Amino acid sequence: MNPNVDIIFKYFPNLTEKQKQQFAQLAEIYPFWNDQINVISRKDIDSLYLKHVLHSLGIAKFIQKFTPGTRVLDVGTGGGFPGIPLAIMFPDVHFHLVDAIGKKIKVVREVAAAIGLENVEADHMRAEQLDGKYDFVVSRAVTRLGEFTSWIRNRFEKQDRNGIPNGIIYLKGGDLREEIKESRLKAELHPLSSYFKEDFFDTKYVVYVTM
Repeated sequence: MNPNVDIIFKYFPNLTEKQKQQFAQLAEIYPFWNDQINVISRKDIDSLYLKHVLHSLGIAKFIQKFTPGTRVLDVGTGGGFPGIPLAIMFPDVHFHLVDAIGKKIKVVREVAAAIGLENVEADHMRAEQLDGKYDFVVSRAVTRLGEFTSWIRNRFEKQDRNGIPNGIIYLKGGDLREEIKESRLKAELHPLSSYFKEDFFDTKYVVYVTM
C-alpha cells in the first residue's frame, strides 16, 4: 500500500477496509491515466493525496454526515476532485460529476469503474446545461464565487434533508473577502487549517453558501 495514503487514514481513522482499499488504489490509477490525459499537473502527481485527495476531503470535515440518498453535484470536476474522494467517503450519497472537457470525464469514469464506485455519475457538459436538482453543489475553485453561483442558482432542491441547509460547498484559497463582497452572498468561511495541520492548508477554505 502506498505510504502517502497514510495521511488520509490519519485524519479519517474510521474508514472501512473497502474505503481504505479504494483510497489506496488511487495511487496507481491516477498516474496511469495522467500519463495519457493530463488532469493533474506533472509536478503535483507525487502530492496526489495531500493536494488533491485530502484537499477534497476538507468537505468531509465540514459536513461529516449526509442523509442517505442525498444528491451532490460536482461542477468542473476535472479529474474527479472533489467528487471521487467524497464518493468513497460517502457511499450512500449520489454524486454527479460534470466537466466541460470530455477527456477529463473519461478519466473520471475510468477511475470510478476501476475502484468499484457505484454512486458516481459523470457527464461531459457545462453546468448551465443541467436540468436536475441537487441538495448540494461542490467544486474546487473553478471561477469566482459570484459567477459560479449564477451557473447553478436554480439547481437546488427546495426541501432540506441534511443537518445544514442545501447550498454550495466550495473549496478555495487566498484572501476571499473581496470576492465574497462582490458576489453579495452570505458566505461562511471555514479554514482548512482547523482540520488539517499541513502548511499547504494554511490559506485554504471551505466556503459554504446557503441556497
